[in-house]
Amino acid sequence: MDKLLLARLQFSTTLTYHFWFLSLTLGLVLLIALLETMYVRSGNNNYKVLAKFWGKLFLINYAVGILTGIIQEFEFGMNWSEYSRFVGDIFGVPLAIETLTAFFVESTFIGLWVYGWDQLPKRLHLAAIWLVAVAANISAFWILTANAFMQHPAGYILAGERLELLDFIAVITNPYVFYQYPHTVLAGVMTAGFFMMAVSSYYLLHKRYTGLFRISFKMGFLCAAIATALVIGTGHVYTQYLGKAQPMKLAAMEALWETSDQAPFTVVALIDKPNSRNSFEISVPGLLSIMAGNHAATQVQGIKDLQAGFTAAYGPGEYIPPVALLFWSFRIMLVISMYLVVLLLVVYWYWRTQRLEASPFLLRTIMWSIPLPYIAHTAGWIITEVGRQPWIVYTLLRTEQGISKVVPLVNIGISLTGYTVIYLIMTAAALYFMRKVIIAGPEA
Repeated sequence: MDKLLLARLQFSTTLTYHFWFLSLTLGLVLLIALLETMYVRSGNNNYKVLAKFWGKLFLINYAVGILTGIIQEFEFGMNWSEYSRFVGDIFGVPLAIETLTAFFVESTFIGLWVYGWDQLPKRLHLAAIWLVAVAANISAFWILTANAFMQHPAGYILAGERLELLDFIAVITNPYVFYQYPHTVLAGVMTAGFFMMAVSSYYLLHKRYTGLFRISFKMGFLCAAIATALVIGTGHVYTQYLGKAQPMKLAAMEALWETSDQAPFTVVALIDKPNSRNSFEISVPGLLSIMAGNHAATQVQGIKDLQAGFTAAYGPGEYIPPVALLFWSFRIMLVISMYLVVLLLVVYWYWRTQRLEASPFLLRTIMWSIPLPYIAHTAGWIITEVGRQPWIVYTLLRTEQGISKVVPLVNIGISLTGYTVIYLIMTAAALYFMRKVIIAGPEA
C-alpha cells in the first residue's frame, strides 16, 4: 500500500465519520428550535419537555461532530501540505470565516441555551437556539464553499506554483456551491426527520410517553416528507449541472462509455474498465438523455471521448475515476431514496387511518431504517469526492501532487490506525450515551 492511498484512506475515513454526526445536527437543531418556538407561543409544557429531550441527543452528536472535524484541519498540514501550499491562500479564507463567525456564534449561544433554561427570559432563550440553528447552516455554507472551489475553481490567479485569491465574490458565488449546498443541507434535515421518527417509534412501540412522542413523530414525519422530496428534486438538478461542470463524473456514474444523442439509463451493469465497456447491462433507452437535459435528444458525453479530451488538454494520463464505485454508489442512493419514499407513503396511510400505533411491524421497520439516510449520505460523498479524481483541485492539481513529500509512509499508517481506533471509541461512546438518554426518557 503506498503513501497516497493511505493518506486518501485516512482523509476519507475521518471525513465520513465527521459527516455522519454533522448531517444530523444540521437538521435536528432546526426541529428543536421549532419545538421551543411552539412552547413560547402556546405555553404548552410538552413542547419544552421535547425540546430539552431532543437537545440532549443533539448535544451528543454536536460534540462528536466538533471533535471529528478538528482532526481534519491537522491532516491538511500533515498529509496534504503540497495541496495546502498550492491552494491555501484561497481554501483557507472560507474556513477562517466559518471559524470566526458561524462556529463562534454557534459555540457561544449553545452554551447559553444549555444553561439558560429557566434562567433567561423565554424569548431570549428561544433566540439562542435559533442563532445556533442559523449559524450551523451558515457554517455548512462556508465549508461547502471551500469544497466547491476544489470541484469548480473560481476567482483565482495562478502565481508561480500556487494559487492566489483574485476575486472573493467569485469564490462565494461559485455556481457549484449553489447546487451542492441545498442538496447537502436538505439531506441533513431529512436525516433528522427520520431520526426523530425512529426514536419516537421506539416510545410508541413500548407505550411510553405516547402523548409526547405522537407530537415528535408527526413533526419528524412532516420534516422527513418535505425534505425527502426536496432532496430528490435538488439532487436531480445537481446531477444535471454535473453534466456541464464535471461531465466525466456524470459519465462514470452512469457507466456511459460512448457519447450518445439518446443515452440510455443503465439499471445494472458488469463494468469492464480495462476494456472500456460493460460486459453485461440492463438499460432503458433514452432515459439518461431525458434525465440529463429534460429531452430525449440531449447528447451525453461518454467516458472515451472525455478521456480523449482531457488527454489533449492536459497531456497523457488516466482521467477516468473508479467507474464501478461511482456507478453503484449512485444506485445505492437511488434505491434508498425510493425505499424512503415508499416508507413515508405507508406511514402516511397508517397514520391517517389511525393504525400506526397498532402496527409494531411498521414501527420496528421505521426504527431499523435509520441507518439508510447515513448510507445514502456516504454514497453521495463518494460520488462527490471520488468522482473528481484524478484531480484534487479540478483541472489544476492532481491528487498525487497534493500529498506531503516529507511525511513517511509509516507515520501515515500509524496516524490512520490511531484515528480509526479513536473514532471507533467516540462512535461507541456517542451511541452508548444516546441509548442511555433514549431509555431514560424525556423526564430523566
